[in-house]
Amino acid sequence: MTKNEFQVTGMTCGHCEMSVREEVSEVPGVEDVQVSARNGTLVVTGSAPIDETRILAAVAEAGYSAVRTS
Repeated sequence: MTKNEFQVTGMTCGHCEMSVREEVSEVPGVEDVQVSARNGTLVVTGSAPIDETRILAAVAEAGYSAVRTS
């Protein structure tokens, strides 16, 4: 399993979390998505390495910006 963590800016509520979760879950290889508007975090898990640029693009598509933290 691979786990990628991101800091997301601009999320303020549950709807924000849902938007990010929906977009990121469509990225190939993503098996689990944990989003916290309160902490501004996104944790993406997959069984194989996931293309970070696709995750960042999915977050942008949802209307937010992100940077990888680990």
